[in-house]
Amino acid sequence: MQKKRFYYIVRLQYLGFRFSGWQKQPGQLTIERMLVKTLKFILPDTEFKILGAGRTDAKVSSLDGAFELFVIERELPPLAEFIHLFNSNLPSDIRVTGIIPTTADFNIIQQSKSKEYIYLFSYGSKNHPFCAPFLTNVLVNLDIELMKEAAALFEGTHDFSAYTAKLQPNTKVVREVYSCEIVTNSILTANFFPKESFALIVNGAGFMRYQIRMMMGALFQVGKGELSIDEIKESLKADSNVVFTTVAPGSGLLLNKLSFD
Repeated sequence: MQKKRFYYIVRLQYLGFRFSGWQKQPGQLTIERMLVKTLKFILPDTEFKILGAGRTDAKVSSLDGAFELFVIERELPPLAEFIHLFNSNLPSDIRVTGIIPTTADFNIIQQSKSKEYIYLFSYGSKNHPFCAPFLTNVLVNLDIELMKEAAALFEGTHDFSAYTAKLQPNTKVVREVYSCEIVTNSILTANFFPKESFALIVNGAGFMRYQIRMMMGALFQVGKGELSIDEIKESLKADSNVVFTTVAPGSGLLLNKLSFD
């Protein structure tokens, strides 16, 4: 007889700076590993599994992440109490923000969704060390206006083959970016942040591994005068031979919004 399952969507936030990404890896501290360890402690003698909405890279953070929790044979305690219990046993750099029941029809990976990623950066003089988990610091001057012009080119449906590492067969390389812009950062602030910092804000249905970090890397090269606007345009063509290798550091990237249709 098949065991009864109970399904939940868990929303969470985390600072990724000390983690080796989302996915469990042998000998590495990851978000998934820490969540499973905590759930085993607060749900003793309970069979469960978790499934993330996506995989973030090492040092990448999230303000609005999600995972699906499957609990076998028994329901969770009252959800407000369970959130408190969960947070009381998680480390301070991971926080559960909400839990709602769902059904067997929901699949957090296959479900249509949109994501907004933000990449925070500054340039010029070196930042206060406390900025390291949040802001990528470029020590040379950047042409921000030219970078803004280049960022707008990513909007729309393009072949992003040049913006992923170790391209695998059958990877969906044609992706739609709903919007892409560079603005002055007002999303995260602190008294140790530099006087001015910036945010690349990218919206889309899904992204390849390293895609946004390589888009940011290319924009840094534009800002330094190492790449031209025409080279960015060429890189987005289906028959392009352009190959990029610059991957911006993970610590500047955060998942800002995740929504399911």
